[in-house]
Amino acid sequence: MKNKFLFLGIAAALFIACEADDTADIVINDNSVTNNTTQTGGSTETEVRLSGIYTEDLTLDASKDYILTGATIMASGTTLTIPAGTTIKAQAAGTSVYLAIAQGAQIIADGTASNPIVFTSAASNPSAGDWGGLILLGRAPLNSVTGTATSTSEIGNLPYGGNQSDDDSGILRYVRVEYSGGAADGQSENNGFSFYGVGNGTIVEYIQAFEGDDDGVEFFGGTVDVRYVVVINAADDSIDWTEGYSGTITDAYVIQGDGIGDEAFECDGFNTDYTNATGTFSNPTVTNVTIISESAADSTRGFLLRAGTQGTFSNVEIIGKATGISVDDDDNGTPTSQNITDDTLTFTDVTFTNVGANTQIDGGVAEADLVTGIGNGTGTDFATWGAGWTVGTN
Repeated sequence: MKNKFLFLGIAAALFIACEADDTADIVINDNSVTNNTTQTGGSTETEVRLSGIYTEDLTLDASKDYILTGATIMASGTTLTIPAGTTIKAQAAGTSVYLAIAQGAQIIADGTASNPIVFTSAASNPSAGDWGGLILLGRAPLNSVTGTATSTSEIGNLPYGGNQSDDDSGILRYVRVEYSGGAADGQSENNGFSFYGVGNGTIVEYIQAFEGDDDGVEFFGGTVDVRYVVVINAADDSIDWTEGYSGTITDAYVIQGDGIGDEAFECDGFNTDYTNATGTFSNPTVTNVTIISESAADSTRGFLLRAGTQGTFSNVEIIGKATGISVDDDDNGTPTSQNITDDTLTFTDVTFTNVGANTQIDGGVAEADLVTGIGNGTGTDFATWGAGWTVGTN
């Protein structure tokens, strides 16, 4: 996890140039899109370029070509509407190109299985890290700050967090993010989907992160519930949480290719690079999970649980990992293994297949105290809900 900066200001800070994380400054000429019309083979093609801070609602058109050319931020009070079947391409300029939905703004990206919404690289030969990714910032609680105080995002220095558990940042449904994760420096990278203090009034279901250069999906606090999550070949962790995340993850499917990726789930109770201001810990509920490592010599873990994280896990299938579940007492003041004894960290119905060691648990806690129903996990029914709108899963 990376350093955060405590933010005690107001929403006007959205208009401050990004200075602390090597992200390019945002230069605003106006709040409109630029339409470049060219003639190709007798037909007309319209390319719409997006960048800067938008202070009015913006509705896209699935019949047009969209290019993100820089940091693109929907300011508080605005709504970005993206219809089913829309493709948004990003210039391959690393983390300086991203789409952020600020606190108080909404995104309505409501795709379908037959017409998903796709964010991808504009490069002719796309690769992981070509651009930043999709960022949502809400007003739901964090444990790194107290009350209505906010923290600031790794990329863009945008405020997030607060005390509104049911905060609503809109809808993500049938949305795929490809080739994201561009790095600003050695510590700050973007993910496929970054959920910063996002509340459970937000609808997130049927999302895929594909071939990203950092994490696939990361939760920085918040309460958002997600359903039907696919992460394929994330270069770092596939699903990651910190700062007191307490939502639900239902039906998750992870594939890590040969030599690709770190932990499938990296689970932190709080951000150890900063602080646990509230004294609470991440405590999500995770149900129906399939993890597949395709590496012949995997040295990583299905689940790495540390920094005091709690959680309730059920119906899990882990295939091909060096260690299935690792509980790490890395923070002396908050030993994660104590949560097993306190029954706030549990796994029920887990199947380990071609796994080097089912568990590795600090603190001398027995495997049977952490995991019950070994061999009973069937994982998620990906064939039923993942067909048609995902890529890289065959």
